[in-house]
Amino acid sequence: MKRRKVDIVSLGCSKNLVDSERLMKMLADAGMNPCFEPERTTPGDIVVVNTCGFIGDAKEESVNTILEYADMRTRGEISKLYVMGCLSERYRKELPGEIPEVDGWYGKTDWPGIVRSLTSEHPGTAPYDRIITTPRHHAYLKIAEGCNRFCAFCAIPLITGRYRSRSPQEIEAEVKLLVSRGVKEFNIIAQDLSGYGCDINGGKSSLADLLKRLSDINGVEWLRLHYAYPADFPRDILPVMAERSNICSYLDIALQHISDKMLSAMRRRVDKRQTLELLDEIRAGVPGIHLRTTLMTGFPGEGEAEFEELKEFVRSQRFERMGAFAYCEEEGTYAAEHYEDEVAPEVKQQRLDTIMAIQEEISGEIQESKVGSVLKVMIDREEGDHYIGRTEWDSPEVDPEVLVAKAPGIKCGEFCNVRITGAMPFELIGTVHESE
Repeated sequence: MKRRKVDIVSLGCSKNLVDSERLMKMLADAGMNPCFEPERTTPGDIVVVNTCGFIGDAKEESVNTILEYADMRTRGEISKLYVMGCLSERYRKELPGEIPEVDGWYGKTDWPGIVRSLTSEHPGTAPYDRIITTPRHHAYLKIAEGCNRFCAFCAIPLITGRYRSRSPQEIEAEVKLLVSRGVKEFNIIAQDLSGYGCDINGGKSSLADLLKRLSDINGVEWLRLHYAYPADFPRDILPVMAERSNICSYLDIALQHISDKMLSAMRRRVDKRQTLELLDEIRAGVPGIHLRTTLMTGFPGEGEAEFEELKEFVRSQRFERMGAFAYCEEEGTYAAEHYEDEVAPEVKQQRLDTIMAIQEEISGEIQESKVGSVLKVMIDREEGDHYIGRTEWDSPEVDPEVLVAKAPGIKCGEFCNVRITGAMPFELIGTVHESE
């Protein structure tokens, strides 16, 4: 009997992607044929859109995607349409009346109901099992859901709810299962890594203990940390990172700003002095670490003096990896209800362009400093005359890549030592080291 096809369209972040992968496994176990990001649909297909609702652009993309498939549903080009994820969670009361073509609306936690709706069966899949959609050698590992921080600008706690850590036993079981299927690299993610374990461990982070546990698993080659929070940062992870060779010297820690005035207005619960001390401690504790951060321009109250302070921060810290975005007012947040969105859009964008230009120059200099060194590189794919890979300092999708000249013996999904022969701001160029 032919298994019915379900097309999964996953929007937004890697945390959403993990949910999509779990849904795919549940559907497959229930006898259906899940297809990730299909190139085309057929009239008998069921479509599930996993939405993002974080900022304005993401919400617009999600709505447009839903509308596109709703039109196809009306024309009979697909048979059913289901929506899940952040946007659906946040606007569950409003959206059904606006887009009646959707057969079912599900949020961030009740989406297993899609499987029950389609099969009349309760999903029997293990809570951590999933179908990996990334290249089989690397995967995202979500260790918690939710956020307790309530920063003034952020709608995530309104969407995801309070912080909920997964048990270390369940996370360990997931990693062992994925290792058995060929995964070597794990990118550890949560809305807030710093808070891991606080809800199940008497208010104390247990991220360090989790890292020890995971790094001891045979077959785990790389663990990389994403989305730490500066306030209440778990400093006890630093010696663990320094002593464990399979924990990447990499940390993604969103800082948003450095001006005390802005940090206070943003309700970040950390000030400039504490931020600078933390960054110094991280760099001293994990020599050679590459830090990725995210900054914001144009938050209400940011004047020229505060922006100059931010520019100087970027210049002096010389972050190895940095992203930034212009403030976008999100309804329901503290900022939307208490501040006037007073910085003109063109000023926000100009400031954003300015700090990214500063960062591009810094990135180029840091990349250039790697020329002549030999680095361990994970090969992701083959393109034209090169293999494309990443170092321990490069997370998939967001960080620089290494272009490796083709040579015998290179295999996708395997490591090789690469001598760096050239550099650009967001790429390295190299050849296989002769000893390989």
